[in-house]
Amino acid sequence: MTRPPSPLTCGTALLLVLLALPVTAAQQAPGAAPVAPVAPVNNAAPTVRAAGVGHFEASADIGAPAISGSTTYDVATQTYTLSAGGANMWAARDEFQFAWRRMSGDFVMRAHVRFLGEGTDPHRKIGIIVRKGLEADSPYVDAVRHGDGLTSLQRRDEPGGVTTQAIASITHAEVLELKREGKRYVMGVAKFGEPMVHTEVFGPELGEQVYVGLFACAHNATVKETAVFSNVRIVVPPKAGWVPYRDYIGSNLEVMDIRTGARTVVHTSPISIQAPNWTPDGKTLIFNGSGKLWTFDLATRAVAELPTGRATRNNNDHVLSTDGTMLGISSQHSQEPGDNGRSVIYVVPTTGGEPTRVTPNSPSYLHSWSLDKQWLFYTGQRNNELDIYKIAVSGGEEVRLTTTEGVDDGSELTPDGQWLYFNSNRSGHMQIWRMKPDGSNQQQITFDRFNNWFPHISPDGKSMVIISYGEDIASGDHPFYKHVYLRHMALDGSNAKVIAYVYGGQGTINVPSWSPDGTRIAFVSNSALPAPH
Repeated sequence: MTRPPSPLTCGTALLLVLLALPVTAAQQAPGAAPVAPVAPVNNAAPTVRAAGVGHFEASADIGAPAISGSTTYDVATQTYTLSAGGANMWAARDEFQFAWRRMSGDFVMRAHVRFLGEGTDPHRKIGIIVRKGLEADSPYVDAVRHGDGLTSLQRRDEPGGVTTQAIASITHAEVLELKREGKRYVMGVAKFGEPMVHTEVFGPELGEQVYVGLFACAHNATVKETAVFSNVRIVVPPKAGWVPYRDYIGSNLEVMDIRTGARTVVHTSPISIQAPNWTPDGKTLIFNGSGKLWTFDLATRAVAELPTGRATRNNNDHVLSTDGTMLGISSQHSQEPGDNGRSVIYVVPTTGGEPTRVTPNSPSYLHSWSLDKQWLFYTGQRNNELDIYKIAVSGGEEVRLTTTEGVDDGSELTPDGQWLYFNSNRSGHMQIWRMKPDGSNQQQITFDRFNNWFPHISPDGKSMVIISYGEDIASGDHPFYKHVYLRHMALDGSNAKVIAYVYGGQGTINVPSWSPDGTRIAFVSNSALPAPH
């Protein structure tokens, strides 16, 4: 549902804060260089650089390793492969392969990481790094995964200075994230499927413009190691002081394989696009942007407007009927008495046309159709209460299905028509509930520490995907531009697994978004960074 956000409660409940303590010689990983060695002569920045690929403007070997490395990019899978030599990344000097872009201000970089092969040295390294320069002894901060599974946040505060680290509370991390907020750096790490744990440090002073990217190091001067980086995302948040529902940043339209978590950005836009859903033939996505609806042809990557007549202020609550012939939309264009630009539900042929009004009352936000196309399920705000209603597609009186105090939203019918899933904060946190389509037998399904929204039921009726906010977000709010999880679970709430670590929120997955064959979902992530070249 689209509405002005409520005040946020800011906090750091999700952060596991560990201070970065200096690492003594006794604490060093086996095989690491001694603390504070004499710096080698060749600390100069590399003079030969490979052309940029994907998100990155260049790549090169840092520190002149004896065995040259390389960076390649697979356009089809949107993955990076780094092969690297290098004696070490530790103490006062580094040797490694680096794919970078220059960036200023605040940002977040995230990637799924894995080594290829068993490797030679248990302390070979891969990860995400922010460096002041390309010299071998440059100050830096990185989020690093070692060959033996050790995961840590490393730092060097001055050229040629001693490297220190803060060790993460988990090992063998498969997802790494590094965030810069001024002089604050936060590492997030996770085993794929689990929430992130965080480690933060303040400093070092790296300057306004830095080199940001992926790295790999063999930790052995006589061998080459290879690693693959997938689902690489660089997030630039909105500028300080931005105003929700007035100021927006760019969008990535993504498709993800539910089983593997592999994500593909199929379309990028410098404006806010939101809420993709899939046509029944599996060939097209429909999303909203700038108050209009658009189609995206998955084969040709062509975008075209889906005409909705006088409805030109459509929000992100558009839903296809089961057979795909009709489209229900929520639009804020009506200036009729009592509406005053508040959201009203209409129906229109999927091929486009003039909309027919359904809901007499506003604001109303659509979320689901009945299987026989005779009923619409939606959220209505009446007397400052948000509840779930249903109404005949032909119009008439609306039927109120929930009556508890608080927010009830995001209703979606199961494929067999037996249950209507929804989210409610009646028990404190926003959690997933279900009820019969007549409003009876209301049951809570999830009971965790997250604020869970928008249950979308798989085509086979066996599982659902939801979006989960942290405890730092007010339970009744689902704002833009936050770090959120997409989670997959059984219909009874069991076997919950994180399938995507996303910067997004409002508009990411507001509408039914499963592919017809149940293997993929579509969603939107956000960044102010231009599309990669």
